[in-house]
Order: sequence, then structure tokens, then C-alpha cells
Amino acid sequence: QVQLVESGGGLVQTGGSLRLSCAASGRTFSSYTMAWFRQAPGNEREFVVAINSNGGMTNYADSVKGRFTISRDNAKNTVTVYLQMNSLKAEDTATYYCGARRYFSGMRRIDEYEYWGQGTQVTVSS
Repeated sequence: QVQLVESGGGLVQTGGSLRLSCAASGRTFSSYTMAWFRQAPGNEREFVVAINSNGGMTNYADSVKGRFTISRDNAKNTVTVYLQMNSLKAEDTATYYCGARRYFSGMRRIDEYEYWGQGTQVTVSS
């Protein structure tokens, strides 16, 4: 059974930090590119950041570059992907989703992601 389970969301003040986690199991996710997307109410889901299978390559949306950091831990049965979010702004408020796809190339194409988590809410208050 494939599972991507996000956690770590919550309410934080502007300028604060949060660390999101995504635990992926049920496939050999150590060979998958993993990514974070987010969706604010009334908006489409948008790309935030992706990391390739061995963690050697990353790609960030301009809006989060320098503030967010993605990392991963390829354990034997469960891959965990982290998103460290610093200097949070009100516009970062959204539901954050973890996604998995085979290839790093084209990582911003949302329709090519095979698996998704259920999302975790991040609210940044001013």
C-alpha cells in the first residue's frame, strides 16, 4: 500500500519557522524524485521545491529560494522528505502537499506526479 503522509504543519507568526515531513512507503521511493507543492484557497496547486532521488539535485521556486530547504532520508523501507521553512511570510499560507515522480527532469509539471499525500496546513499570521 502506497502512502505519503505529511506532518508538521501548524500556525506560526510572520518570520517564524516550521519543518514539514513527508513519510513515503509502499514503493521504492528511494529512486523517486520527491517534491513539495502548495495550494492556497482559490488558487491552483503550485510548485515549491523538488529533490532528486539521491538528494544531489534540488530545484526551488523563486518565491521560496533562500528561505526554504528540502532534504531527504532514504531509509530502507520509508523515505522521509523534509521541508525546513524559515522567514515565513503570510503568502506562504497554504496546504502543503508531498508528491513523488520517477524523474527529476520536468519536476515542476504537476500532472506527472504519480503519488500524493493528503496535505498539511500551514498558516502564517501577521
